[in-house]
Amino acid sequence: MSRDTKPFTVLMADDDEDDRLLARDAFQECQVDVDLRFVEDGQELLDYLHGHGPWANAPKPSLILLDLNMPRKDGREALAAIKGNPALRRIPVVVISTSKAEEDVLRSYDLGVSSFVSKPVTYESLLELVRTLTHYWFHTVRLPDHAAAK
Repeated sequence: MSRDTKPFTVLMADDDEDDRLLARDAFQECQVDVDLRFVEDGQELLDYLHGHGPWANAPKPSLILLDLNMPRKDGREALAAIKGNPALRRIPVVVISTSKAEEDVLRSYDLGVSSFVSKPVTYESLLELVRTLTHYWFHTVRLPDHAAAK
């Protein structure tokens, strides 16, 4: 498979700098071969996906990790825009949120999210989540080739 020759790109949208740093550390500690990229809010996520500004030549992500509560454009708005766009809707999106509201879970699935996960509260649980996500998304399922989908 052609995916073996290049790492998967994971794009994490989260406004919390500590959460982004912990995620980077967790991916490194788990020795996952991914191109991990970050944006800080839903507007930057959409700019990245559309190749605007500094993301003009950024690779399409194989997986998006999305926080719901962010400034400018929140994760719900960004998710609706992603899943409403034929060029983007096939990208799997995993919501990782501190929200415990059933409304957020239901709305996320109604909008087409692939999974909804509670944000880990310990570093050990974050490591376990990274292992689980990467095993599932990069070793178990077959992802669409975004280069061929253009």
